Amino acid sequence: MDHRVLSRLAAPAVATLLALSTGCTGETVQGRPGASGVRDPFFPKAGNGGYQVEHYSLDLDYDPADGRLHATAVITARAEQGLSSFNLDLSGLAVEGVSVQGVGARFNRTGNELTVRPAEDLEEGEVFRTEVDYSGRPEVVTDPDGSEEGWIVTPGGKGAVGVGEPVGSMAWFPGNHHPSDKATYDITVTVPRGYEAVSNGELHSRTEEGDGRTVFAWHSAEPMASYLATVAVGKFKVTTGRTASGIPVYTAVSPGEAAASGTVLARLPEMVEWGIGRFGPYPFSATGAIVLPAHSLGYALETQTRPVFPGAPGSEELVLHELAHQWFGDSVSPKSWKDMWLNEGFATYAEWLWSEDHGGPTAQQHFDAYVAGDTRVDGEAGSDWGAFPPAAPRNPKEISGSPVYGRGAMVLQRVRQEVGDEKFFALVRGWAADHRHGNASTADFTAYAEEKTGRDLTEVWDVWLYGKDRPKAPKAPKAAKSPKASTTP
Repeated sequence: MDHRVLSRLAAPAVATLLALSTGCTGETVQGRPGASGVRDPFFPKAGNGGYQVEHYSLDLDYDPADGRLHATAVITARAEQGLSSFNLDLSGLAVEGVSVQGVGARFNRTGNELTVRPAEDLEEGEVFRTEVDYSGRPEVVTDPDGSEEGWIVTPGGKGAVGVGEPVGSMAWFPGNHHPSDKATYDITVTVPRGYEAVSNGELHSRTEEGDGRTVFAWHSAEPMASYLATVAVGKFKVTTGRTASGIPVYTAVSPGEAAASGTVLARLPEMVEWGIGRFGPYPFSATGAIVLPAHSLGYALETQTRPVFPGAPGSEELVLHELAHQWFGDSVSPKSWKDMWLNEGFATYAEWLWSEDHGGPTAQQHFDAYVAGDTRVDGEAGSDWGAFPPAAPRNPKEISGSPVYGRGAMVLQRVRQEVGDEKFFALVRGWAADHRHGNASTADFTAYAEEKTGRDLTEVWDVWLYGKDRPKAPKAPKAAKSPKASTTP
C-alpha cells in the first residue's frame, strides 16, 4: 500500500441459533471450539484458531444498479485440532445458510464473528468444506487511521471494488481474515452485460449468459492472504499482453483515467522484469493493474497480481511501489500486522533502487535526504520518519505511519552500508526466495540477515529498527553503488 503518495488517512445479523440439523452426538470426536481470533497484537479478533484454510471458492453476483451482493463461499480447510465449532470473520451481510461436509450446520452471529457448529465434530487433520450462502449490501469498514476499506462503491455508483487491508475483506466474504492464513482462490463474478469484473490471478473464462449477464471466472494458483484479494466491477478498458519473459499482463482502466494512465502503465512490464533482476523470480503467474475512477479510494493497494489505483497513477514510483509488494508483502507476507515495515520498508526501498538504476538519486542519496530533511531530493524526506521505531508501532493507527515506510527503507540502506552490495543483494534475493509464498516476522528477518551476511547487525537493529530516538547518520557510511540489475529470470 502507499499512504504517502495519495492522501489516505446491511442486513441484520442472525441473533439466535438456527437448528438446521442435529447437534453433535456421543459418537463424535469430542472436539472443542476454535478460537475466535489469532491474538494479533493490533487486531486480536482478526483470523480464527483451530483450522487453516486451503482454498476459497467464491461465487459472487453483483448488480451496481441496486448495490446488492448475492454470494456463496465454499471454504476448504484443514482442522488443526478436534473442532466442535469454529469461527469465520464476516461483517454485515445476511447469512442464509451454512453447511459443513454437505450437511446443514447450526450457526450464530456476534459482531463480526460467524460461529459454525457442524452436525458432527471435526477430527484433527480432517480436510473439511464449509459452504456459506449470504447476501446484502456490503459495508464500508473504517480503519483505525480513518481510511476506508471493505466494499467501496465507486463515484457515481457505477461500479464497486473490494479491498481489504487490514481486515476489510470480511465485508464481502466470510473467511479466516488474517495474513498468517494464506490460501488459493477461485473467484467467479456475475455482473450485468457491459460491465467488467476483474480479480486476482488469471482469467480462466468469460461467459455471456442468455439473461443479459456476464460471468467472469478468475483463478489464483499461488497462496494469497485474504487482505490481498480483490474484485473490481466497472466499465473498464481492458488491455492484455506479456512481459519480456512471458508473464501475462492484464490491466483494467476506467475510461476516464485511460489517457492519464497510458504512459506510466506502459512501463509496467519493464518494471516487472527489473524486479526479477533485483529481487529474483516473479512469484506469481500473472501481473497487471486496476485503475478505478478518480477519488474512489484515498490510497493505492498492492492487491495480489493486480494492484488497485484510485485514479491514474501519478508517478512511476507509485506503480513500482505496488509491484515491489508482489515480492515483499504478497509473496512474503507478515506474520502479524506489527510486521508491516517488512512490506512497506522494502517497497519504499525498491523505489530508491529504481531511481538509482534509472538515472535518479541513488538509494544513499535518498537516505541522506531523509536524514537532512531535504525534500528537493525526496518529497517524503520532510515526514516525521523518526516518530517511532518501524518495527514497534505503538497502535494500529501507526502501522501505516511514515516510519514504517521511510525509516523502514533506511534500515535496509543501513544494512547495505554495513555489509556491502554483494552480500546485501544476495540477502534481498535470498529473503524473497526462501520465504516465497510464506509468512515472516521481524525476528525472522533480523536472524536471516545476520545468518546470510555473516555479520552482527545488532547496532543497526537497536538504533534504526527498534530505537525510540530519531537516529543519526553513521559517521562514515560505506559506498553504496550497486551493479546494474540483471533482467534474466
